[in-house]
Amino acid sequence: MSNEGKSAYRMIDVGEKPVTRRICRATGSFSARPETLGRIERGELPKGNALALAEAAGMAAVKKTPELLPLCHPLPVDAVSFRFVFEPDRLRVECEVVAHAKTGVEMEALSGVMACLLCVYDLVKGIDPALDLEEIRLIEKIGGKSGHWVHPRGEPLPEPKNSPPTLQLTEAVVITLSDRCSRGEAEDTSGPALQTLLTSAGVKQVHRELLPDEPELLLSSIQNWIHRGTRLIVTTGGTGLGPRDHTPETLKKLNGRSIPGMGELMRSRGASSTPYAWLSRSDAILVEKTLVLALPGSRKGSVESLSAVLPLIGHTIEISSGGDHK
Repeated sequence: MSNEGKSAYRMIDVGEKPVTRRICRATGSFSARPETLGRIERGELPKGNALALAEAAGMAAVKKTPELLPLCHPLPVDAVSFRFVFEPDRLRVECEVVAHAKTGVEMEALSGVMACLLCVYDLVKGIDPALDLEEIRLIEKIGGKSGHWVHPRGEPLPEPKNSPPTLQLTEAVVITLSDRCSRGEAEDTSGPALQTLLTSAGVKQVHRELLPDEPELLLSSIQNWIHRGTRLIVTTGGTGLGPRDHTPETLKKLNGRSIPGMGELMRSRGASSTPYAWLSRSDAILVEKTLVLALPGSRKGSVESLSAVLPLIGHTIEISSGGDHK
């Protein structure tokens, strides 16, 4: 069959994927004579401080990755950091890239390492041409569908101090409301997806419950989790206009403080995929120090909604404990 008129390449469509916190860490090595490495470490090269310039080159490469690699998506990078480790016969470079995006930042991290190593090479080649660039690979990636992946030949790096997780919570709970799922007639796909998203965002333990669309059962469950001290409760289901959709009415019985902006933000995010999102009654309330979010029942809608408000959750909980608006 002829391929006339068809493109030989295609950029993957990530339009319907949720925005999640993405972290990628890559590494590479620069090997040279011990005396050469010593001069690099002491900043005694003829062209100047190699490490400072290499870090700047690496950061520039991270931001320009989509310009260099045609099929890479342009991403809003949140943070870039480098670490230099001197070993007896080599300099090891480690690059970490963080972004809230619909796709990973593997290529950005690898580009950062490559540019960093090439910059060191450029500053050193005049005094020592016997140089090698080695072991360039991805160490670790966090976020998205794959969750947490570590290279078989690499150990995960410690979490850097300048890029804390989005949610520094000990626990949260996801409550799925569905008559069919509770009877075993359908599979709960929203609950596990939200659990994965919260875990990747930094919540240490995410519990799950599955309940029928019974307001009293939901009310009792939420009150129990609040009494336990859980700071984040996420429900999925019961926010539509069906005869059994009563989640927003149930939340009102908690006498919490409404946060209208979160509901508006969730509907706005969903409306980028379907106009029916404007019919959702997604809601958010603050009950003492516990944030309760009511999300749509579909997997796609619930993940989109939680992704939309995820950057606000940590600050909301901090403010409820007496924090200020830094």
